[in-house]
Amino acid sequence: MAEVKKTAKQIQQIPRGRIYIQSTFNNTIATAADWNGNVLAWSTSGHKGFSGPKKATPYAAAQVIRDLASKVAAHGLREVVVHVRGVGSGRESAIRTLNAVGLQVIGIKDVTPIPHNGPRPPKPRRI
Repeated sequence: MAEVKKTAKQIQQIPRGRIYIQSTFNNTIATAADWNGNVLAWSTSGHKGFSGPKKATPYAAAQVIRDLASKVAAHGLREVVVHVRGVGSGRESAIRTLNAVGLQVIGIKDVTPIPHNGPRPPKPRRI
């Protein structure tokens, strides 16, 4: 049997992309994607070693963005549109850190879901 030689996978150079930041009361999750939505890299505060209530802090969110930026540096990502979801304390610091690590923020969009009719009311009581 002949051995098949594996070649190194070429990393695509993607100049523009999207970064999705989900900031909850318990965690911060950041995902980098290309313009079509294909995920390039992701990072969370739990993945960075924070545990318990420390995961939801602004410092943890900044560390998540630094980790994500180092992962997408190989792809050549320079300009990003940021989609922010959630009401956690890491929202602001995550966006500020994006500028600090050298990614140019083209736009910021808040995609937090808002209930418009609420849950179904309980049935009336039968006595």
